[in-house]
Amino acid sequence: MKALVLFSGGLDSSVCLALAVKKFGAGEVLALSIVYGQKHQKEIEASERIAAYYGVQRQTLNLGAIFAGSDCSLLTGAVSEIPHETYDEQLQKTGGAPVSTYVPFRNGLFLSSAAAVALSHGCEVIYYGAHADDAAGNAYPDTSEAFNRAITDAIRIGSGDALQVAAPFIDKTKADVVATGVKLGVPFELTWSCYEGHEKACGVCGTCRDRLNAFAENGMTDPIEYETV
Repeated sequence: MKALVLFSGGLDSSVCLALAVKKFGAGEVLALSIVYGQKHQKEIEASERIAAYYGVQRQTLNLGAIFAGSDCSLLTGAVSEIPHETYDEQLQKTGGAPVSTYVPFRNGLFLSSAAAVALSHGCEVIYYGAHADDAAGNAYPDTSEAFNRAITDAIRIGSGDALQVAAPFIDKTKADVVATGVKLGVPFELTWSCYEGHEKACGVCGTCRDRLNAFAENGMTDPIEYETV
């Protein structure tokens, strides 16, 4: 096995999966999907479909207990509601602190766990889909370039130089991610990004708004169905 992809079944990680499959071949890619106590299973279900589409091995890991004390609005048992606002609007209310959909140090935990799984399978690289739009304004600090440099160094050093981290979109926008996915033929219709767990994507949560804008910036219509679009 050459590459592990931290794979949610969302748009960004699906493009990362396509990149890894193109470079290494489906037989050399492991998709790792993590359950973290989220309110719905729509992304996990999407990850199953997309892994099957690409013919890659898929593994799940349940880390939900770690976040049991969090009031992150994405998590089961949270009091906070998922905001139906842009990230800019949310950041104005938080005063620049991370937004309520920030799962505490999620990427740090996920990448550390992925490193252990990757090393166990003989992988050489971990792909993950952090991009500049999520890091903007400190909405999700564990998607920033500074965080990526630090975790990349930690994983490389901690693995004895056996494992690298690839964040191909760390300095790119979500529109850039979509453009890359189009070139690679990613089945965007199979992906799920919405924070709500309805039959259709809500169209008004922060990630839906970003996704819709990313397709619009590419002169395209998002192929998934929305409640409000």
